[in-house]
Amino acid sequence: MILTVAAAQAQAVAGDLAANVRTAAALVREAADRGARVVVLPEANLTGYDLDVFAGPLPSLVDLPLDALRDTARDTGAVVVAGSALAAEGVATLSSVVVHPDGAVDVPYDKQHLDGDEATYFTAGDHGASIRVDGLELGLSICYDGCFPEHARAAAEDGAVAYLSSSAYFAGAEHRRDLYYAARAVENGMYVVFAGLTGRCGSRDFSGGSAVYDPEGRALVRLGTEPGVAVADLDTDVVDATRARHTMLVDHRDTLGRRDVLRIEG
Repeated sequence: MILTVAAAQAQAVAGDLAANVRTAAALVREAADRGARVVVLPEANLTGYDLDVFAGPLPSLVDLPLDALRDTARDTGAVVVAGSALAAEGVATLSSVVVHPDGAVDVPYDKQHLDGDEATYFTAGDHGASIRVDGLELGLSICYDGCFPEHARAAAEDGAVAYLSSSAYFAGAEHRRDLYYAARAVENGMYVVFAGLTGRCGSRDFSGGSAVYDPEGRALVRLGTEPGVAVADLDTDVVDATRARHTMLVDHRDTLGRRDVLRIEG
């Protein structure tokens, strides 16, 4: 089975929800015009990734002005995975906001691994999550989650054929960005769809680099820092063939037992 996906990137405006939703809707429409059924947007692209925004009052889901994005999903039939800082019942999270093709909205996942200053403002999510589109399971992750091999592995073990990463990498971290997500792909024999924030947001610069990696860890398509969409096909036959050839997923051991230390003196 083939599923066409897109990783989309643009500059976010710190705290301007309406402008960021309009940008997201335009990216989704562009991706859908190129055949994408699933469109992944960057981390916190709806609120902007900015510490001043995070320190202030954050929107709840009902506060997000999502009409333009919901209309675009309905018009195109696309499934949208967007990113936002959210607050609900006094708890702030960095979350995945999923817009269905009928315009319904869910928040199935909160970022589990908080990086640096994020821990000052947010509570970590307590569970993993996937979405299932046209029968295919797609794992959800947000930025720093992808630095932990076990996070993608858990999705793969649950049946995910792709790992969707909404991210925001600071300029200067391009090497680590590209290495992490290629590694998550090859370790698990699955596709990785990486959507990175780009340009300046608030006081920080972001590096973009949105890409789709195949199950061997090769970038099928990659953007630089320019706004746009990276579109590629996920092919389950390729996943099956890769996992049959490279069997790390099934060969994984739950424990490696004790570790002995051989002391050598002199």
